[in-house]
Amino acid sequence: MKLKIKDMDIATGGPLVAVMNNKDAMKFDIHHLDRIKIKKGKKVETVVVGIAESSKAMPEGRIGVYEEVVDSLKLKNNDKVSIMLARKPLSIEFIRKKLDGKTLNKNEIDQIVWDIVHNKLSESELTFFVAACYTNLMSIDETIMLTKAIAKHGATLKLGKYPVIDKHSIGGIPGNRTTMVLVPIIAAAGLTMPKTSSRSITSPAGTADAMEVLAKVSFPINKMKEIIMKTNGCIVWGGSLNLAPADDKIITVERTLEIDAESQLLASIMAKKYSASSTHILIDIPIGNGGKVKNKEEALKLKQAFEEVGKRLRKHVRVMITDGKQPIGNGIGPALEARDVLWVLRRDKRRPLDLERKCIAMAAEILKMTGIKDSKSKAMEILESGKAYKKMKEIIKAQNGKIFDPDRIRIGKFELDIKAGKSGVVKGIDNRTIARLARVAGAPADKGAGIYLYKHVNDKIKKGEKLFTIYSESKHKLRFVKEAIKKLPGTIAIK
Repeated sequence: MKLKIKDMDIATGGPLVAVMNNKDAMKFDIHHLDRIKIKKGKKVETVVVGIAESSKAMPEGRIGVYEEVVDSLKLKNNDKVSIMLARKPLSIEFIRKKLDGKTLNKNEIDQIVWDIVHNKLSESELTFFVAACYTNLMSIDETIMLTKAIAKHGATLKLGKYPVIDKHSIGGIPGNRTTMVLVPIIAAAGLTMPKTSSRSITSPAGTADAMEVLAKVSFPINKMKEIIMKTNGCIVWGGSLNLAPADDKIITVERTLEIDAESQLLASIMAKKYSASSTHILIDIPIGNGGKVKNKEEALKLKQAFEEVGKRLRKHVRVMITDGKQPIGNGIGPALEARDVLWVLRRDKRRPLDLERKCIAMAAEILKMTGIKDSKSKAMEILESGKAYKKMKEIIKAQNGKIFDPDRIRIGKFELDIKAGKSGVVKGIDNRTIARLARVAGAPADKGAGIYLYKHVNDKIKKGEKLFTIYSESKHKLRFVKEAIKKLPGTIAIK
């Protein structure tokens, strides 16, 4: 069958999709969500088809294609293409196998990951794979195979250096901007630390969002390599590098379903470290409300799993279990977190000491892993002497940035102070509520939006003293924050 192309001018963000008129589909017994092949010249692409019930939505004789298909086949409006039925991907059978609670082998896992990377699975099929791994947990062998498959079907950063340092913090804790302090400390110690970081999806800021306040974060992999060779480190957005692309697609489904299978968490983190050729990896597992790990028992189980996966991948892995009962640092939101980082690096009296202490502990652990003696003293000396700040300036410059002074960082001009209703001691801070208020204020899309905390757990406070200030770049969003606060009492508990 020959049909004319109609460019839908819409991207799916993943699956290859086309739309046919129902009469055209009936002629060839094509049904909703069937696969068809679209052929133009020598190029062929397999897509999932949707059926339009009206000729207004899709006229007879035409086939609507989304941007991913247009790009793949180099199509233009009104191009004539051939249409034929196609088989379902091989991995559908393997996903069904996992749904039945059976163990997958290396080839089956590899095929599933290949199909994910090449957009051969529909959103519902990918969702079934994620759900299957959540309900029928993968064995440690399956997890290793999934890790290697995710890394295999993506770009690899090869530096030819040893050791190559990396770290990962299990998310959910507002602030916690340790990477931006750690990288310059470790790089100033003469070690190599290429850090790929994420943007926020559900939190007020990801590391990439905060670093973007100071410098550019999107680079092709060859430019990233140049920056590392020049400075010993970098802080860039992983999404621009094509490292472990299957993982990004899996994470999108997990976030939609609000699930986090342990096997996929391990494979997700370790695949990216594997792709970056990391040799020494520090994992930070914060325990606390709003975080992914709720108690010490869960944390110890996860610690053991990370160490086992690291051992099997021949990587040096250390795990720190840390306090995540409250935000780390004072700023929450891209600009406020970036300001905290520069205050720590510049030894400013306004620096958040909890963030500094955590960064020193993590840096000491990394230096110790690589055989450096008196690692805590060494980390502290690098920070106190200004070497870490000097290194951060080098990294910012190499990443085309110009902001080195925290007082030049623009914070939202509209603000709202939240004050204590009584005197006492701060007994708790609700991580989820703080994060939600910062997002309502506009973070992370509005870089200057967020929250600045004046008090942490166990701090004394007097009635009328400021607990925190909410910043926004919009009067309207600040109004939404005021409404949200009324519905979210108990953000900070005082006794």
